[in-house]
Amino acid sequence: MKLNKFMMAAVVAATALTACQSNGGSGDAEMDRFVDDLMGQMTLHEKIGQLNLPVTGDIVTGQAKSSNIAEKIKAGEVGGLFNLKGVEKIREVQRLAVEESRLHIPLIFGMDVIHGYETVFPIPLALSCSWDMEAIEKSAQIAAREASADGICWTFSPMVDICREPRWGRQSEGSGEDPFLGAAIARAMVKGYQGDNLQDSATIMACVKHFALYGAPEAGRDYNTVDMSRVTMFNGYFEPYKAAVEAGAGSVMSSFNVVDGIPATGNKWLMTDVLRDMWGFNGFVVTDFTAISEMIAHGMGDLQQVSALALKAGTDMDMVADGFMGTLEKSLQEGKVTEEDINKACRRILEAKYKLGLFDDPYKYCNVERPKQEVFTAENRAVAREIAAETFVLLKNEGNLLPLQRKGCIALIGPLADTKANMPGTWSVAAVSDRYKSLLEGMKDAVAGKAEVLYAKGSNLCYDATLEANATMFGREMRDPRSAEAMRAEALSVAQRADVIVFAGGESSEFSGECSSRSNLDLPDAQLDLLKALKKTGKPIVMLNFAGRATVMNWENENLPAILQVWFGGSEAADAICDVLFGDKVPSGKLTESFATAVGRLRL
Repeated sequence: MKLNKFMMAAVVAATALTACQSNGGSGDAEMDRFVDDLMGQMTLHEKIGQLNLPVTGDIVTGQAKSSNIAEKIKAGEVGGLFNLKGVEKIREVQRLAVEESRLHIPLIFGMDVIHGYETVFPIPLALSCSWDMEAIEKSAQIAAREASADGICWTFSPMVDICREPRWGRQSEGSGEDPFLGAAIARAMVKGYQGDNLQDSATIMACVKHFALYGAPEAGRDYNTVDMSRVTMFNGYFEPYKAAVEAGAGSVMSSFNVVDGIPATGNKWLMTDVLRDMWGFNGFVVTDFTAISEMIAHGMGDLQQVSALALKAGTDMDMVADGFMGTLEKSLQEGKVTEEDINKACRRILEAKYKLGLFDDPYKYCNVERPKQEVFTAENRAVAREIAAETFVLLKNEGNLLPLQRKGCIALIGPLADTKANMPGTWSVAAVSDRYKSLLEGMKDAVAGKAEVLYAKGSNLCYDATLEANATMFGREMRDPRSAEAMRAEALSVAQRADVIVFAGGESSEFSGECSSRSNLDLPDAQLDLLKALKKTGKPIVMLNFAGRATVMNWENENLPAILQVWFGGSEAADAICDVLFGDKVPSGKLTESFATAVGRLRL
């Protein structure tokens, strides 16, 4: 029987409904009635307010800051806040929303809980090298428990962008280059954050990012154009996003890059045709930081035009740009958007709050006793240490130099040997690094009473002080004022007295991450000069390579007997590295990203 267009439409609608229901969507009649009733009481201004996500608090990830937050909350002009740390602060802000606004609608509180909260796990690229889905899910589960205990109910994770471009700094935040593995990790992370029931106060809502194709920018330049065929999109990049949606992720974040010439935030084909109609996603879409206003630079119009474009494309929440709050009422009056467009977006935000149980108990995540019992516990740290050891990759071990024996004299040399702040890695915004060990402290503990550990920094991260300052932001500074010659002489003196040299170098934590693209992937100049000088001592050298991406290590591979890729292992990195270094754990990690022999071999 041939279907006419009306019958075909009915089949498509039924298929979409089934997909929607299978994703925990609006087959919930009670939720629909509740949201209908609430929206019936809301003014247009209050509906648009639910679409507004300003930033406030102690931690910000960009330069923009919204002012008069309290007054905006009372006026119903804020749907949520992000990167406000501390359950007492969050409780007070929530009180403004539910006790001093007209309709008492609770706020949703988000944070960049990327690879742990105060108990920090290895960076996501490192986690992927464990190939251990149970461990990865456990890391997300612990992150959710700690974050929820401190007032957070929404995380901007997992980042599932496939990346085969190590010059791009955010390779550190993804799971490597393989879409099959990326999909498995996406499912594990969503399950870890959200559990089986978002009503559980130990779970938080996941936000899959960055939709879409953010990991394939031209020449590795962040925020740049992505240009690829639909075949490559679907076969090489889309699978992890789709897997996360199928796992029930409650929200999705749009990416900065353009796709087919249109910024993702305003790309209807991505946000509606693929995400909602094809994959049946029934959560809400939030922009990345100021992504709406950044469409102006792509030539898509002024703030009013790009805000309307984003809303009609299927974007529901505006992070920081103030585009929706500032322009949608005018666009509605001018016929650029419809009230139904606004209602759809508002409904999705309210449904997310309903699913989180915030209407039943706005203070569900505000128990001030929980952080003392559930954050940075000995149990959580033990799990983080165990998982970190699984992520290290033994790249070379000539003559079975590793594992080292706990005897004699060990020289620990390098710019990353005695820095607590760089151990957790990039995107560890809730970390309290003064509570973590440096590698030097960890090694002294590991060999206490059995071997002597001598230390010298040996060099700065690189010769260029400005470059180092940019690569050690957010309290990770470690520049030594001494001359390169004096530091190297000290290191050589220490090395001469030792039986073996352990070199701790590579990238600092902020050498990778957002806005940290690199054109040269070799070991920084000052460190390479130091390594060459240490090589001349004739002492065996074990290199611990810290990095948030695949780097180029030609000289190191040709000249050093042992290389252990340790990435950035989180709050328990120091002890975990020593567990592997001295043979208490086997370095079982396997690479999920190709290491090129030259930048020239990469796609330009």
